[in-house]
Amino acid sequence: MADEPPTAALDVEGPAAPPRRNGELVFEAPWESRLFGLTLSLHRAGLFEWEEFRRRLIEAIGTWERSRPSGEWSYYRCWAQAFEHLLADRDLCAPGELEAKTTAFASRPAGHDH
Repeated sequence: MADEPPTAALDVEGPAAPPRRNGELVFEAPWESRLFGLTLSLHRAGLFEWEEFRRRLIEAIGTWERSRPSGEWSYYRCWAQAFEHLLADRDLCAPGELEAKTTAFASRPAGHDH
């Protein structure tokens, strides 16, 4: 697995497949690519199995499809939900801690988005 490219574990088709254009991954906003990279990094560090995250992602997408909440579809919002639940369930990051960090990052002045 160490020699495997980070995207080798990603679905190419089906509900868990990330958005692509011309075969390349597509990110609409910087936070999406950061979330993607963080998820793959933690997986590659051995903190969770990819299949576990994949199942959670499919579940989050299914939940969205059944409820059709207001706002437009966002694959990476479902990804974020799956990732947040995985972090909480694995005691890697408590929901309150994650919310506090998200709020802190969101309140930073423009130009300090990293």
